[in-house]
Amino acid sequence: MTSKLVSREQGDINSSTNRDTYWNRNLSEKARELFEEDQQYFLHQSLSTPVLNVLSKCDGAYLYDMDGKKYLDLHGNGVHNAGFNNDYVIEKVIDALKEKKTFTPRRYTNEQAVNLAKKLIEITPKGLDRVLFAPGGSEAIEMAVMLAKQITGKWKTISFWDSYHGTGFQAASIGGEELFKGGNGPMVPGALHVEFPNYLRNPWNFTNQEDVDNEILRQMTLLFEKEGEIACVIGEPISATPVMPSKNFWLKVKELCNKYGALLIFDEIIEGFGRTGKMFAFEHYVTPDILVLGKTLGGGLFPFAGIMSKEEYNILENRSIGHYTHEKNGICATAGLATIEYIENENLVENANRLGQYLIEELRKMVTRYDIVGGVDGIGFHLGIDIVKNKDTMQRGIEEAETIMYMCMENGLAFKLIEGNIITMRPSLILTKEEVDFILKTLEDAIKRVVSGEVYK
Repeated sequence: MTSKLVSREQGDINSSTNRDTYWNRNLSEKARELFEEDQQYFLHQSLSTPVLNVLSKCDGAYLYDMDGKKYLDLHGNGVHNAGFNNDYVIEKVIDALKEKKTFTPRRYTNEQAVNLAKKLIEITPKGLDRVLFAPGGSEAIEMAVMLAKQITGKWKTISFWDSYHGTGFQAASIGGEELFKGGNGPMVPGALHVEFPNYLRNPWNFTNQEDVDNEILRQMTLLFEKEGEIACVIGEPISATPVMPSKNFWLKVKELCNKYGALLIFDEIIEGFGRTGKMFAFEHYVTPDILVLGKTLGGGLFPFAGIMSKEEYNILENRSIGHYTHEKNGICATAGLATIEYIENENLVENANRLGQYLIEELRKMVTRYDIVGGVDGIGFHLGIDIVKNKDTMQRGIEEAETIMYMCMENGLAFKLIEGNIITMRPSLILTKEEVDFILKTLEDAIKRVVSGEVYK
């Protein structure tokens, strides 16, 4: 396969020499048949088709290919906080299916949807008192931004470069990646952007956190004052890369929103439900005006998402900001409630906090041991490793990171690259200490091989 101009912002590309090598070495005859059919029937797109491999099943923290080889998965598309195909969740869903508690048309409600809404309000701080569900994260983002525009009477947004919030026109407009905008013509107007507070990589080469925060806040203030009509600031409290801002940054952003009459929206489609060692990532910072949830909310079984907001914003009886066919789908709500119950009953938030601290401490030791490990960021089970050519220049080690990824895949560890060189690690929250040690050993073995000059072939 020949390489074209492609973006590495959102993940590892499906058109590289290393990808060809991986396919040749790991696709069995049976898998190749399905692989080729997949290419034949699905529209090709970056990050998706052609696919990486063909899976027979996903279970717990693992993926299984057609030959039965298992991979400890550190990506999971963010749906597997309670593990893939969680038995507890499946049992609850089967019970609901047997009782035909599945779909409820609009204009009606059902016990499962109400119980899930009540549970979400119970586990979030005061100030998030109303809920609205949607089929997926992109739609939930649309609802959140529309709610902010309706409440404030303003129409512009401030978001962050290199962010991803979905692929609807408004979601893509507030997102900060060309990959989802290029060639689509005019996007939704009024989408303004600033840099995200990256303390390792920022355009000003600042090394002090406060300097980075202050520069971004200065630019944001200018937008509020000179652009005006800002309805909301929207971002992930901790970016998907991940990059973890200071608490002061988000406190100051909330102050700006309050001063200029805008709402703060946090997109926790990835970070929510225990991933950061707290039930929600915003609990490390400040409570937003609107919270967006998804991915794990569907239990890894169904696409499901939603928003939460304040009681005082429940004033749009004459508008529809959602009105989705499946906004109160009973089977999706059953899976969501069961997932939250499992996370609570098994103390998975504490598990992510405890083992995540151990994991990040051990990863940061690699920063001192290997010149190609430029830095480690994140919290809980939401971590990233910045692979570089060398620490003097901090040039992104794109080829090195890709080689490490495929070496790890060969040894049963799967993860995703973002921005070309960031090894992102978002495992299931059910991991054990032994599995975390496996992650560390497998990663370090691959890093050693790349440092020694070994190539993937």
